[in-house]
Amino acid sequence: METMKDRLHRMLGAERLARLQQANVLVLGCGGVGSSCVEALARGGIGTLIIVDKDIVAPSNINRQAIAFESTVGKRKVGVMAAMIADINPDCRVIAHDTFVLAENIEELYDTILAEVDGRIDYVVDAIDTVSTKLSLASLAQERGFELISSMGSANKLHPECLRIADVHKTVNCRLARIMRKECRKRGIRHLRVLYSCEDATPATALPGTERSERSGMGSMSYIPPIMGQMIAGEVIRSIARIGTNDDVNAALAMHDAAQKGRLAGKRGGRAQ
Repeated sequence: METMKDRLHRMLGAERLARLQQANVLVLGCGGVGSSCVEALARGGIGTLIIVDKDIVAPSNINRQAIAFESTVGKRKVGVMAAMIADINPDCRVIAHDTFVLAENIEELYDTILAEVDGRIDYVVDAIDTVSTKLSLASLAQERGFELISSMGSANKLHPECLRIADVHKTVNCRLARIMRKECRKRGIRHLRVLYSCEDATPATALPGTERSERSGMGSMSYIPPIMGQMIAGEVIRSIARIGTNDDVNAALAMHDAAQKGRLAGKRGGRAQ
């Protein structure tokens, strides 16, 4: 009988698929990036998903969040997310925490969740917005040695082809990553894996009647946060399944760029091989 895992099995094989089914993944934040990440992880066969968010679905979320519909406005995000996971992958165990993720409570929250999953969290996804909390989480990851990937800013970005996964200390053109780099150096955080956009984004503005410092003119395209969530899910799944982690993706991208430059210059050598 056909199942939702058939195509996964063809790609991964039984052993790698079993690793995913036995994995515990913690996703902090169920917004634009986090909700699409959780959706992809559920479809990807992750066995246990721990989701944390205190927010409710708002009308402004509908343009980019996987859980945001007219029918879900006003509902708790973790409740809507848990229902979606169950509908996608009934075999997935869901642990939902309807709570704020703060710099002050991140260690206690992590230890509480760790106890709920018998002392093993295979990967942590940071899809939250607050810099202080991101830094506290990065410090905790360095101290405890757990796998962490952190989402950087998606506001005012237009081009998904500029999204890259890198160490935060090797990022460019991302305001949030720039702040994180500076603060990581202050705190002695040597490494932090992030997803960011190298696009030189439109400068943030303030809406009429608001202070310039509020940056209230920042917006989000419908496709950028979901693509970011999907990319992070891909990184998590590949890492846990131990597949594709040594692929030379940079070489493939360099070949693509070289081919495009050849075409633009009118050179026959620009044809794809």
